[in-house]
Amino acid sequence: MNVAYGDLLRAFLPETCLVAGALLVLAVDLATGRRRARPERMATAAVVGAIAVLAAALGTLAMGTSGAAFGGVLVLDSLSVATRLGVLLLAFLTLLLVGPLVRLPHPAEYVAVLLFATAGLTMMAAAQQLLLAFVALELASLSLYILAGFDKSRPDSAEAALKYFLFGGISAAFLLFGFSLIYGLTGSIELPEIARTLATQPPGPLLAVALVMVLVAFGYKAAAAPFHLWAPDVYQGAPPSSAALIASASKLAGFTLFVRLLWGGLAAPPGVPSWGAVAAILAAVSLLLGNVAALAQTNLRRLLAYSAISHAGALLLGVIVAGRAGPGPLFYYAATYGIATVGAFGVIAVLDRAGGCQTIADLAGLHRRSPLLAGCLAVFVLSLAGIPPLAGFFGKFVVFAEALRAGGLAGAPGWLALLAIAMSAVALYYYLQILKQALVAPASPIASRLAVPATAAAALVAAALLLLGLGLYPSVLLRLFVSG
Repeated sequence: MNVAYGDLLRAFLPETCLVAGALLVLAVDLATGRRRARPERMATAAVVGAIAVLAAALGTLAMGTSGAAFGGVLVLDSLSVATRLGVLLLAFLTLLLVGPLVRLPHPAEYVAVLLFATAGLTMMAAAQQLLLAFVALELASLSLYILAGFDKSRPDSAEAALKYFLFGGISAAFLLFGFSLIYGLTGSIELPEIARTLATQPPGPLLAVALVMVLVAFGYKAAAAPFHLWAPDVYQGAPPSSAALIASASKLAGFTLFVRLLWGGLAAPPGVPSWGAVAAILAAVSLLLGNVAALAQTNLRRLLAYSAISHAGALLLGVIVAGRAGPGPLFYYAATYGIATVGAFGVIAVLDRAGGCQTIADLAGLHRRSPLLAGCLAVFVLSLAGIPPLAGFFGKFVVFAEALRAGGLAGAPGWLALLAIAMSAVALYYYLQILKQALVAPASPIASRLAVPATAAAALVAAALLLLGLGLYPSVLLRLFVSG
């Protein structure tokens, strides 16, 4: 494939902006940062990083939905553009929280690695080739491993990074082995060509092994049960901003790659995906285990981790019905879940800066200490619980409705939708436990009022307003996929 470097830069324009921004962050800190205090260095790095993210968003919009790019390695359609913009939005909100709240050594390096992770995630959103998909996934994963263990003053942060790395390495081996089998069966690494080849040959045992390998790998990446064991420790030990990106942007980009790979390359024969039964089992186990285990949690971050496992089950249901309903419902659910999760970890970051927030009881009296934080947390938690008129409600509604429409109660999607609805009632209990502490429980006599930095307050309020606005006007996102 003979491609000029200009074509290469245009095809990867958002990633080019992010990588250039990461290098600029390091250069600015090297030139001016050593003479300043750490908070000022972190604020400067976050500002430069935010500018790079905005430039990447403008690049994404400028490229538009022009179809295949860079010799078919990338695809620029409505799903890839929307996912890239969603990832960049989540990264931007995270950077607004990083500047005033994060007190870590090597602030420029932290922001640079965050931008590298974002570049990997945006590349995942547009990948249409197995090799590029693997490279993008590993770029994002390796960066996230580093972000999880960046707080060297806390042993549980190092433990989180180690567990995340070990599980991630295992999943990478599964994924690469599955990809190698797919290449051996089809002779191609391009998803459209793989789909055409599989449509003309009967499924065999090697294809079944390849599908299982791929599903296991993505089960690890998505924290779907029973491949979820890393998630509670990572959510608990990682810095709040790192956990926010891991829980939000990586899920959005990961499920986009997942649905593109499964429906764009491996749904053979057309309309009868052989991976559907395995995905349905993973979804059911995730819904059950995530919600039941969350009931027993007293640590707030671990509760959010088990909640994420249950949401992974519902997102897998969105993957199963994406062949019929399109990617719109799945994207809407993943994007709005990501916004709520970034907001929840943003509140935790503010509380951490003020003295620590580990258990649910640490939220007691939050309505007295900071009405702004309590109000925003209520919006985020209620959206995660699926309470109208917030976006989380409509995200669940549109996925469950499409699952029921796919085959009624006679098919697996219908039964999964009923299970998910029942588990949503279970989830409401532990979400209300959070709100009980934040909005009803009295504050400690020695607790003082919380000062929320302006940029962090802006990020939290913006996230809350987005959840309300997208809940009232869901068509803003869903109509992006009507013709795409």
